[in-house]
Amino acid sequence: MKTISIINLKGGVAKTLTADNMAHVLAVFHNKRVLLVDNDKQGNTSKAFGVHSYDEKSLSDVLTARRLDVREVIKKTRFENIDVLPANMTLIRANMEVLMDTTRPQQTRLRAALDPVAGQYDFCIIDNAPDINISTINALVASDDVIIPIKIDKYAFDGLAELKEQIEDTRDDLNPRLRLAGCLITCFIRADAEKQGEAWLRSRPEYPVFDTRIRYSEKVTESTFSEMPIAEYSRRSGTAMDYIAFVREYLNRGKD
Repeated sequence: MKTISIINLKGGVAKTLTADNMAHVLAVFHNKRVLLVDNDKQGNTSKAFGVHSYDEKSLSDVLTARRLDVREVIKKTRFENIDVLPANMTLIRANMEVLMDTTRPQQTRLRAALDPVAGQYDFCIIDNAPDINISTINALVASDDVIIPIKIDKYAFDGLAELKEQIEDTRDDLNPRLRLAGCLITCFIRADAEKQGEAWLRSRPEYPVFDTRIRYSEKVTESTFSEMPIAEYSRRSGTAMDYIAFVREYLNRGKD
């Protein structure tokens, strides 16, 4: 199972959109078995796949409970090849509990929890909150690759250096296999300012950038209200075609 963290310290850059649609394209277009981990207290990935709840166990329990089998928490979705490990607002409390519990390792709990199901999936995609807290550190420790969605605007690159430093620190101290797979330009429109920002980003060798850009489309908002992946809601939209192309590019890079 290859595990991918989708993360940016800036909000509103299409992290959840990227995680959910990458999972959908892998499952439907490439016949891959995918586990989506919702690591954001907002629970938007859980809502998008119809598994958001306060009545059943969630990622909070995985991080705090002892000897909990993660299979008790993972939920099936209407897509045969997509399962979700859901989250909700209790993740706020769980982060505090993990930090206060010094009786066992704090940073490796998610990796340990996922180990028993690694053989059941081809990919695990983690949708992370725009923050560095103990649950996002757990995600980085559990991951092989990091993808950073970037919406190019005035504040696009705020926190990018700090995030890269966190990735490097995690690789040095806890997870030597972790790598920055690349930055993914999202919500793209062909404006001069965006082209200039993209050119700056592509000129920095420390930030690899995927060739594919995810174009902005009004269909995205419509698809979220319908709780449908964009390639299911509007297969011919620019955004859908771009996510399909992006996943193909990611998979092809992995063959190098």
